[in-house]
Amino acid sequence: MAVFTPLSDEQVAEFLDRYSVGRLQALKGVPQGTENSTFFVTTQQGEWVLTLFEQGEFEDLPFFVDLLDYLAARQLPVPGPVHDRDGVALQRLAGRPALLFPRMPGSHPSAPNLAQCAALGDALGRMHQASQHFTGERTNPRNLDWLQRRHREVLPFLSADDQALMTREIADYAQAFDGIELPTGAIHGDLFRDNTLYDGDRLGGIIDFYNGCTGDLLFDLAIVINDWASDETGDLDADRYEAILGAYLAHRPLTAAERELWPTMLRMTALRYWLSRLLVIHVDPPAHDITPHDPARFRTLLGRRLDGHVPTLPDAAG
Repeated sequence: MAVFTPLSDEQVAEFLDRYSVGRLQALKGVPQGTENSTFFVTTQQGEWVLTLFEQGEFEDLPFFVDLLDYLAARQLPVPGPVHDRDGVALQRLAGRPALLFPRMPGSHPSAPNLAQCAALGDALGRMHQASQHFTGERTNPRNLDWLQRRHREVLPFLSADDQALMTREIADYAQAFDGIELPTGAIHGDLFRDNTLYDGDRLGGIIDFYNGCTGDLLFDLAIVINDWASDETGDLDADRYEAILGAYLAHRPLTAAERELWPTMLRMTALRYWLSRLLVIHVDPPAHDITPHDPARFRTLLGRRLDGHVPTLPDAAG
């Protein structure tokens, strides 16, 4: 979240007239973020989040709206977009596509405890259980095909050892996943700690679905484990690992193929973020003046998934 396109009180007040959310009382820009302009809006009827989309594939926005509507209707902790008096969610404001959301309670967990981990695993399991039946389609923009295509662009910037590691890893993934059918559905695609909000131990919201797509459910789960259950050295914390997976598997048991490919998927999602951060630094600089994320964290995670022990997956009963 951030502000790249400033808005006046008058612009937002006029925008809110389209909705049944009350009159504007306060407007505040949110400074954090890398892609879109975000504002906290207070009206007579509550608190809201207004997002202006600054970059990306705007034609994908209806997919995100439909997905959030679908998940919110199934009582999942996601911010379903507010629809105007004509039933339309996706709007335009200041020349940008715009969405209004209810503001979800809580703050980002920097060091999630076991109760927070279990709450996340429970919500993700329920989300994946439901999302397998979502009919919208958007190809995963960071899938294996993307890894194979884009990794060559960063090789000149890597050491010889890292060049060999990246090339070898992607070849291993291609062989491991060749001809394998894994359960698919709508996934979040970027479910890091800072894309959740907690009110104490209660999960108040899963936010920022703008990497959402149709993909392997195991891909989504591996992103979560690499971020939520890894310690500062990159090793997996057994208690957090068990808390997330035990709660998740109570809703969606993994198939035999998913269990077999689990260590490989953990490696592939670590490399996915290593590569994406390298591309931002060396090939595709951000459109705005922001500091890119450090790729080293994910190079470390990949190394630990190769060298370290991946704990056994709990059974479906947790």
